[in-house]
Formats: sequence, structure tokens, C-alpha cells
Amino acid sequence: MISLEQEVGKLLRQRKLTLGVVESATGGFLSHLITNIPDSSDYYKGSLVAYSNHFKISLVGVKEGTISKYGAVSSQIVKELAREGKRILDTDICLANTGIAGPGGATSDKPVGLFYIGLSHKDGTYSRKQCFRENRKQNKRLAAEAILLWLKEYLLSLR
Repeated sequence: MISLEQEVGKLLRQRKLTLGVVESATGGFLSHLITNIPDSSDYYKGSLVAYSNHFKISLVGVKEGTISKYGAVSSQIVKELAREGKRILDTDICLANTGIAGPGGATSDKPVGLFYIGLSHKDGTYSRKQCFRENRKQNKRLAAEAILLWLKEYLLSLR
């Protein structure tokens, strides 16, 4: 049985597209899954793990004002992570995530398990909101899988 990571890799190869990742809440787990596939270096260029707001701003180029206005876990931030990551990593597509893996970190309007995932490509930069209700490790895995599934759907939609 072919894994989701393998399917995504095959689609990236077929379309001759490169991939980069900017991770926050998954802390490198998404990159780990992508690089488990032999020859992933054919399409995968690298990643940035910007866990703290300081690194989101100084390393990736997220605007401090965006974090102040919307918070680090928001659609606006994940779009900036994906867009800036695409530029910095010089890739065709960049995936990004930010979220609250748990068990702490929740607020009244942002519960544990809330993730925003992002995708940037020449056609635009997009975000999706995802909510998971598992433990920290499972929330990170579910977020990484949701991003890969979205990438697969996106690649299949390209002409």
C-alpha cells in the first residue's frame, strides 16, 4: 500500500514541482514524514521550524503587527509563513502550519487542537482551519497528515 507521503512525492515529481515547509506547531514532524520517502530530495528543498514568535518574525519575516493583531495561531499568520517560506526556500510550493498542540496554550477562543495550515503556490496563498481533539502527539500527526492530504488534493487539481 502506498503512503500519503509517497503519493505526494509521486505527484510532485510528475509535475516537476519543488516543495518547502515552514513548521511551527508540528515542530519538524511534517518534514520528517516527507523525508522518510527515498529520493525525496528530487522535490523537497528544505524547511524552517519557527516555533517561537521571535523566529516567525526574524527568520521567516512574519510581520510583528500581524501577530499582535491576530495572534500567532491564525489564518493570517499561516498565510505569511507559507508565502514568506516559499520566497526564502525558493520553492514552487510551500506548506506551513501554526497551532495549539496541547495540553496547554489554549485560550477561550483558541482551543487545544486548533491548527491553521497554509499552502502557497504561484496561483495564490491559502489557509484552512483544522480542529483536533487528541493528545499533543496525535494532534501534531493529524495536522501533518491534513496538510499532506490537502497538498495531494491541490496537486491533483492542477492542470
